[in-house]
Amino acid sequence: MKKPEVLIVGAGIAGPALAYWLARNGYRPTVVEHARQLRSGGSAIVVKGPAIPVAERMGIVPRLREVATRNRSLTLLDPDGKRVLRLPTSSEGSPTVEVTRADLSEVLHRTARDDAEFVFDETVTALDQDEGGVDVTFRRSAPRRFDLVVGTDGMHSTVRRLVFGPERQFVSDLGLFGATVPLEPDAIDDPSELTMLTAPNRMLVVHPSRTTPLAIFTFRATRPEPHDRKNIALHKQTVADVYAGVRWRAPELVAAYLDHPAPFFDPLTTVRMPSWSRGRVVLLGDAAAATALLGDGSSMAMAGAFALAEELASHHDDHVRAFAAYESRLRREVRPRQRRVGLLSRLMVPGTRSGLLVRNTVGRAVGLTSRETADAKTG
Repeated sequence: MKKPEVLIVGAGIAGPALAYWLARNGYRPTVVEHARQLRSGGSAIVVKGPAIPVAERMGIVPRLREVATRNRSLTLLDPDGKRVLRLPTSSEGSPTVEVTRADLSEVLHRTARDDAEFVFDETVTALDQDEGGVDVTFRRSAPRRFDLVVGTDGMHSTVRRLVFGPERQFVSDLGLFGATVPLEPDAIDDPSELTMLTAPNRMLVVHPSRTTPLAIFTFRATRPEPHDRKNIALHKQTVADVYAGVRWRAPELVAAYLDHPAPFFDPLTTVRMPSWSRGRVVLLGDAAAATALLGDGSSMAMAGAFALAEELASHHDDHVRAFAAYESRLRREVRPRQRRVGLLSRLMVPGTRSGLLVRNTVGRAVGLTSRETADAKTG
């Protein structure tokens, strides 16, 4: 019997994870990625929660631990650069593992590439579906027909735009912007320490990552300009203006951002959709339900990939039921996370010094609890 063919758009985290599980459940996956190769660098993410059993079943946990970051603690600084507290970021025996997004993507791709077709430097320009399949038009390749199409192409999903409508219908702005730039290896003194300075409406983090440290800027713009993803000059000017007057290492880190030819810059948003599927097309990961700031988007993408493949295997001849069952499973995880994101954004980047005081007081209480727990384990 001919295996059903599934087009997966996006080779980040959800895409290769889904390809792996689909291949093992009787499907022929093809993954297209608009970038010319797997992306390098990127912020650190934590593989945790529902992603842990998925990673274990894929057999990739040992490799993830090999490429894990060396971060073991978080030092929180006040607006003047003085240390407020220090917290452990990992505990002995914890199943969670922190890796860079690029390393996780590479591990997933290596695991899936023997059983799936990967096409880089390619993107979808049109999707025309009927009762029997989806006719796909590509930017470079010849048109092809697939049984199903899955959009795993992130916050700014092309598949979502083509099938469900403009991005503005589904994206909620948190009022925050995120910007990152890679640093030289000698930019950090302690490769096990993540350092975070918070001033009203601004946060600045130096993350040791694994091989390339990162400076991470998270802020509220007082008068945000209309966002233009391609206007690098505007991005640089915005970061320079917002962090003018911030102490500690801010001038040095802003200079690194200004010197980089293509630093990252994007609004922090969430994606909320009434339905994740339409006909033979379904969304997965950030394309369906991005939740900024919580740090578990990649873990949810891995868990979602497993759930979608499992439901397609259980309802092999009924993609409508499979999509509905997958969405029902994942929404139970997504809803509480999206309800918390507004509060979290205000806690992480308070708008006032009194808000900073409340956040730091909570942090001290957490730090005290963490130390007491550690003492109890070693006592």
